[in-house]
Amino acid sequence: MNESKSIKNWREDDRPREKMQQKGAAALTDAELLAILISSGTREKTALDLAKEVLELAHNNLREAGRLNLQELQKIKGIGEARAITICAAMELGRRRQMSEGPDRAAIKTSKDAAAFFMPLLQDLNHEMFCVLYLNQAQKLIKYEFLSSGGMTATVVDIRMILKNCLLYNATHIIVGHNHPSGSKKPSDADKSMTLKLREAAAFMDIQLKDHIIIAGNDFLSMSDEGLV
Repeated sequence: MNESKSIKNWREDDRPREKMQQKGAAALTDAELLAILISSGTREKTALDLAKEVLELAHNNLREAGRLNLQELQKIKGIGEARAITICAAMELGRRRQMSEGPDRAAIKTSKDAAAFFMPLLQDLNHEMFCVLYLNQAQKLIKYEFLSSGGMTATVVDIRMILKNCLLYNATHIIVGHNHPSGSKKPSDADKSMTLKLREAAAFMDIQLKDHIIIAGNDFLSMSDEGLV
């Protein structure tokens, strides 16, 4: 890398680490934060150059950057396995931070409450994933878990496993959710059929299916609000 381009030769208040020390993390751009994760550049590029390429690969959208996998990141010359792992780990920490207050919520009673819980879990995935929230009588969260995953267009749900777990966790209410990687929040015929079967099967065991949330990017659809539960 040209020595004049090296970050160590920049003005101190332009260097990402020093800028964070002096002005705080909020003062840094997305690219500068990524550059800190990347840590160092190559002979041809600074860490900031590499960070900008990562963002360009994600169309300068952090949510899209969170969907990049190890293989996609390593297509950028200068991003090897170690740097790709660091970036993916940071994105996963961001998702988990969004989830950290989930179990402490007093109750999950509305479609908005449920969508807020599912959103960080499902919105960045490139494949369909099905998740279940197990709730007690007061609709407080007991446990959440993923039960199945699929390809780009479909996932398979084991209704018997959901009901078995309801008994195991002493859940009296459940909310289920899955994502549509296509970005369309419209429920498919399969979504409607599975929801009806789950609702009816749960009712036989005095367990109430409260909602089925479909996550589509930053948007969601509540099948309960639509009268489909």
